[in-house]
Amino acid sequence: MLRIIDRYLILEVLKAFVAVSAVLMLVVVSMLLLRVLEEANLGALNSGLVLRFLSLEFSRALSSLLAPAFFLAILVAYGRMSRDSEMIAFWAGGVGPGRLYRALIYVAVPLALLTAWTALDLKPWVVREIQLVRVQQKDQGAQIAGLQAGRFYQQFDGDVTLYIGEIDDQRRLRHVFIHDRRGSVERLVLSDIGYYQMDEATGDHLVTLLNGRRYDGRPGAADYSIGEFETYRVWIEARTAKLYGHKRSLMPTGELIGSDDPQDRAELENRLADPLAILTLAIIAVPLGIGSPRQRGTARILLAFLTYFSFFNLQRLAETWLGQGVTPLWLGSLWYQPLIMSIVFGILLSDSYWLKRLQRRLGFAKAPSGI
Repeated sequence: MLRIIDRYLILEVLKAFVAVSAVLMLVVVSMLLLRVLEEANLGALNSGLVLRFLSLEFSRALSSLLAPAFFLAILVAYGRMSRDSEMIAFWAGGVGPGRLYRALIYVAVPLALLTAWTALDLKPWVVREIQLVRVQQKDQGAQIAGLQAGRFYQQFDGDVTLYIGEIDDQRRLRHVFIHDRRGSVERLVLSDIGYYQMDEATGDHLVTLLNGRRYDGRPGAADYSIGEFETYRVWIEARTAKLYGHKRSLMPTGELIGSDDPQDRAELENRLADPLAILTLAIIAVPLGIGSPRQRGTARILLAFLTYFSFFNLQRLAETWLGQGVTPLWLGSLWYQPLIMSIVFGILLSDSYWLKRLQRRLGFAKAPSGI
């Protein structure tokens, strides 16, 4: 059974965690929404898929949000209790750091398990769904596989320019304009109607124009030839063909376990980093959040700020080094977590009461004089 103090500490941390998580999620959703709307505006994403794509992108980022939210929640909750002298009352009543850590365990362990599920199982599935959404755009609404009415498209380093004025309900192309400069003679093609086909293997498009007009010649020259055609075809490279190849982020976690490939190992440890960060940051946050009301909190706030950014920047750097073979496989990419923990505790140890007491016993420091 949880005691009153344990329930109180858990409740304070959970309230702060919910508030911090809400703010972080709001920021992330806003940034993702802007990016998704930009893709839809540029024609890279069907406007009918915006909400689904946004939910998938948020699910992919969820596992990376929980660890920093929990770290900030502990700092907020324990810092508030320190400023209100509640920690002094706990010390006077015999509640030490052990009880504070014990209360966090009831929150940190379930949260770490939830983060592990999102990182190891949910995230690879979400990445596969995101790729599937992009590949299957051709089946959604009036947008035809990334082609959108009222926009210019260039292929072959700008030598081919395509414009589609309208896409009707039968998916026919209306008012099509093509400027082709690939040959020795420039070609201008106009058609009132056309159709498209897609190569299922590559995702490339074949636009077929019917009953149009063609103008061959160079601008400014008098030797223009004008003709009419019944059928004209032009190939358009798929937008997503080069963006989505084989990705390790798509692979199920079971396929990564036991692999000797550094990139597979980096991807696996990238998924393990978030649940482990829940526990590591919880251990670090307790001494950072606790301080005397008479002490200025600037130094601890600065140390917490540096810890936060160093932790997550080193995480990305360590994963990159392991994937590129800079660090050996036996070292892995999780070494930064015990390193940050050791540095933080080493800095805090210099101001520790127990260290000062030990120094006085050994004669390295003078005991405070009585009044």
